[in-house]
Amino acid sequence: MLKKSASRIFIAILMFSVVFTMLGAPASGENVVTIKYWQYFFETKVNLMDKLIKDFEAKNPDIKVVQQHFPYDSYEQKLLTSMATGTGPDIINIYYGWVPKYVKAKVLQPLPAKYFPVGKVEKEFAPMIKVNKFKGKYYSIPTAVRTLGLFWNKDIFKANGLDPEKPPKDLDELLAMAQKCTKRTNGKLEIEGLTFQPTGQLHCWFRPVLLEQFGQKPLSKDNKKVLWNASSKGYKAFEFLVDLARKYKVGENNFFTDDSTAFINGKAALHIDGSYRLSAIAKQAPDLNYGVAPLPSYNKIQKSFGSFWTNGITRNATGKRLEASARFLQYLTSAPVMKEWTQQIGEIGARMEIANDPDLLKDKKLAPFIQQLPTATSYFYVDEAADRKAICDAIDQVLLNNVEPKKALDEATKKVQKLLDDYWKTN
Repeated sequence: MLKKSASRIFIAILMFSVVFTMLGAPASGENVVTIKYWQYFFETKVNLMDKLIKDFEAKNPDIKVVQQHFPYDSYEQKLLTSMATGTGPDIINIYYGWVPKYVKAKVLQPLPAKYFPVGKVEKEFAPMIKVNKFKGKYYSIPTAVRTLGLFWNKDIFKANGLDPEKPPKDLDELLAMAQKCTKRTNGKLEIEGLTFQPTGQLHCWFRPVLLEQFGQKPLSKDNKKVLWNASSKGYKAFEFLVDLARKYKVGENNFFTDDSTAFINGKAALHIDGSYRLSAIAKQAPDLNYGVAPLPSYNKIQKSFGSFWTNGITRNATGKRLEASARFLQYLTSAPVMKEWTQQIGEIGARMEIANDPDLLKDKKLAPFIQQLPTATSYFYVDEAADRKAICDAIDQVLLNNVEPKKALDEATKKVQKLLDDYWKTN
């Protein structure tokens, strides 16, 4: 009797073992592939990524993902140094404007076609990601994209006799409302009518939004010629931008630390920023009474700037690490992850199906960003930092050294043209 019972138990254990093996046992330490994922430190993103990694590892026990993050100001230098010494990560999260130089330097490798076929990517993802397509291949893929919107403080509007539920619809209204809401005491700025931080989002607002609204394309179709100063329309767009601080004095560079800090602390009536700012405001200023609207139109042209932080696989990832990296990116760009990212971070899931999600469109603050996807244009960079510096330096030249706007824009255009010339010589 005991022998029969023991036999039954043994058979049961054996059957369980077979089933367990078929379902997939936890991977042993020897079979686990470890990959490194790097991004800059943005608290809400880092926290969500930790959560996503746990979920991915539970579903993929043969892969371990180690997230490392660094301060924004030192992130790119840390990244480039690590890649030069061969100690860098397998996956990097970088600004889309950095991708061209990373492709040129062979830091990135093409995304495996097995997981990211070009045709499927272009069918399912937001059109703006095409700016990072090189010689028919994609070297990165974003979880989310973002557009610029206009934030307004309803309490400041009301205090200045403006309807708190009616933000400006065009540039003329924007300027008039900004002037009305600007507060100075003995010449000292206390409340900005419109934040003015060139290193923030103003340089993105200028190109391509303001330029195109004033009637000037920022670049040639082949992205080889800078057209900022190709006509009087380009000069007028730049003059409008600098005159916000120079002539109308509705804002100041570095007021209350910076633009977003001023708005979050109720020191600015109007502020141009990305959808990612929503989560920061929710955490830092949950009682702030504000709204979000599309960027103001001009000449009947409605535009927004589209940008994104994107994930690429570095040359360090080979063999099993390459396969593991591709699987992790496939997970990060899945619709469920994108929806959670949109809800938690405020950036818009990069798949077009996310932009049409009825649950997300119910959010009155998020909806304006989603609605601008069809009119959001990305700007082609070969060196984002140098391009940004050129336009910001031009603004400083006008405001700090009284240089004529035309001369400052000409100099900036010349600098960026050299960037393009140098890049295309070897590409």
